[in-house]
Amino acid sequence: MASFPVINMTKLEGEERGAAMDLLHDACENWGFFEVLNHGISHELMDEVEKLTKEHYQKRREMSFKEFANKAIEEGSNGKDTSNIDWESTFFLRHLPVSNISDLPDLDDHYREIMRKFSKEIEKLAEHLLDLLCENLGLEKGYLKRAFWGSKGPTFGTKVSNYPPCPRPDLIKGLRAHTDAGGIILLFQDNQVSGLQLLKDDQWIDVPPMRYAIVINIGDQLEVITNGKYKSVVHRVVAQTDGNRMSIASFYNPGADAVIFPAPALVQKESEETNGVYPKFVFEDYMNLYVRQKFEAKEPRFEAMKAMETVTGQPIATT
Repeated sequence: MASFPVINMTKLEGEERGAAMDLLHDACENWGFFEVLNHGISHELMDEVEKLTKEHYQKRREMSFKEFANKAIEEGSNGKDTSNIDWESTFFLRHLPVSNISDLPDLDDHYREIMRKFSKEIEKLAEHLLDLLCENLGLEKGYLKRAFWGSKGPTFGTKVSNYPPCPRPDLIKGLRAHTDAGGIILLFQDNQVSGLQLLKDDQWIDVPPMRYAIVINIGDQLEVITNGKYKSVVHRVVAQTDGNRMSIASFYNPGADAVIFPAPALVQKESEETNGVYPKFVFEDYMNLYVRQKFEAKEPRFEAMKAMETVTGQPIATT
């Protein structure tokens, strides 16, 4: 099997641009996951984000997680089904359309400011990557960003997670297998402790920890907009017996009222005739379904959206 795709973004600026764009296209088309290096986010900022995130877990969240963990292990050891439990400590930051970072009570002021800076850098990277995808797909520059816009712009948020050592990974998964519901996902993961895996050709493949890399993956909405050219991929986190894995996943998603549908330029006549086109729907409607079916296959969700469109009998406005 080919090695996990890693894209050096400095090569997009020079003579090697063509080869780098080809690698990006192949990564999106055949993997749904890739890592980027030299992405413009300073190493100093990333070091500070990592340091403060790990300190925050130790000071604010470790004790409560241990209480949860002890109970989960005890119940699992006594025969209780633990298949619906994830071995993770998580909190969420919302950046767009309105930030909630000032409202979270247990963040130090310096941590708030650093996460604000980091989110701005991640947002810029997300939009740059979307334009690169447009270029590879033959879409007009800015098409994907506009497709996400809705009436108030995109939704953009960050899930900050720690995956502490797990004494019984046979009982409890780190995070159950799923695809991501949204658009493009940008992950700053621990470079020492592994655990993230994607499903490719019916095999679980490790996403290798790499210092100062950002892991990118395709969400369900990009699959719809590209009419399946780029597909979201099932992935999971395997709990580890040693080390606390840090995961900072930022989700650049459509606005709640954005209408999602395949880009007309990517819909072939043959697929129209065979009803192979993906559905048209409002992103919020998809999310309402996803929260109940996150750990199930995505295809029934797409079919449900298609059925909803058929049942209403009304075209969904695109303006």
